[in-house]
Amino acid sequence: MLDMGEGDVPIVPSATVVPVRDGPQGLEVLLLQRNRALKHMGGEWVFPGGRIDPSDYPVADDHDQAALQAAIRETREEADVQITPEQLHFLSHWTTPEGARRRYSTWFFLAVLDADAEIRVDGGEISAHRWVRPQDAFAEIRDTQSPFRLMPPTYVSLVDLADFRDCATARAALGARPPRRYAPRMIMQEGGVCFLYEEDAGYADLVEAVSGPRHRTYMINDQLEYIREGVE
Repeated sequence: MLDMGEGDVPIVPSATVVPVRDGPQGLEVLLLQRNRALKHMGGEWVFPGGRIDPSDYPVADDHDQAALQAAIRETREEADVQITPEQLHFLSHWTTPEGARRRYSTWFFLAVLDADAEIRVDGGEISAHRWVRPQDAFAEIRDTQSPFRLMPPTYVSLVDLADFRDCATARAALGARPPRRYAPRMIMQEGGVCFLYEEDAGYADLVEAVSGPRHRTYMINDQLEYIREGVE
């Protein structure tokens, strides 16, 4: 049984795929736009993914294998792309912080796709798609006139990939790295919020101004800043 969130908000198991390909100017990431009519995150740009269904469990309570199956299924349903378990690398795990109206326990998997992979969105839950270099996504976010925005887990995943020149390099480096786990704690700020992660010196006491390692994301006035300093 998964833990319950604040106010008995259930933590829903889910899975996400971070699809990448080698584009003309370097590594590109696939983003899907959720239908604007949806109540939850309508219009947001996200990776393929969704809840883990009961049918995704090959063995009861085997959440890791169920997450793999859900990642494959959701990518097929939302983008019409067939991937295999061998293509998936466990990149990170995110748990929605306490205080959120909906909470998820989400496995993030990296998947390298062929450069000419055809993407066909379902036209229902997903209305559009785009391939984008992480650096171009960051520039677009900084443009206050642009409606393009990302949630912290998506943004941090792009930061993870931004320094790699191609998919092979990214896959080799991230494949040698243990999956990172994020269980954010929130500190409200003027105009937004600071999300502290476990390695941050202020995490245990929920304090922003403290000496020591920094591992956090600021989301202020729709602008994002990810900081990872003094952390192994």
